[in-house]
Amino acid sequence: MFVSRSMVSKVITIEKDASVFEAQEKMAANGIRHLPIVDADNRLIGIVTDRDIRSAMPYSLIKEKGIAEERERLAHLKVEDIMTRDPKTISPMYTIQDALLMIQKAKVGAFPVVDDDGKLKGILSVRDLLRAFVNVLGIGQPGTLVGIEVEEKIGQLKKIVDAITEENISFGSVLVARTWEAGHRAVFPYLLTNNVSKVKKKLTGMGYKMIDPMDWYLDKLPEKP
Repeated sequence: MFVSRSMVSKVITIEKDASVFEAQEKMAANGIRHLPIVDADNRLIGIVTDRDIRSAMPYSLIKEKGIAEERERLAHLKVEDIMTRDPKTISPMYTIQDALLMIQKAKVGAFPVVDDDGKLKGILSVRDLLRAFVNVLGIGQPGTLVGIEVEEKIGQLKKIVDAITEENISFGSVLVARTWEAGHRAVFPYLLTNNVSKVKKKLTGMGYKMIDPMDWYLDKLPEKP
């Protein structure tokens, strides 16, 4: 799935000459935490976040909003004074997998989406990524996640899928993960049913080792010293 299908295309923006108070009010009114700054041609020149605004304002002012002298001083503070210039961006043709890796590496909450000319096309946040993965994985539908440990051989996944399909059970998704044991993989089908006892018994009879997805994950975490 491409970023263009997951991003918010109707982006709330602000001009660089706007006051910090205006940016704060616009964020609150629209329930957002990131405001891209664009020029007259809709080219991205910066971004301001709720964290930038909190850093610019004294805590007492944000909470009490009653210090007249401080408010007067901050009234002259412009968005361009606190914005991040030339922020990291992402192309609408990137995949959501690319976006997830980029957000993890950059440690940001959202990426402005720009085209080859630098024009703003949308914004992609962590929340948008989570929604996209929920749709891709089919986990928005009632079902059960099953864990199976298999040898790393060609055709293993097909055997599992065929065995489950023969039971007239539909798939929401199938994930395959590495294990810490060489020559093995962990397969996690998300099955659109809550009755999986029969299929588990069938897979066990085929020689597969059933694993609890949560226990399997916890086993991989470092032990406490």
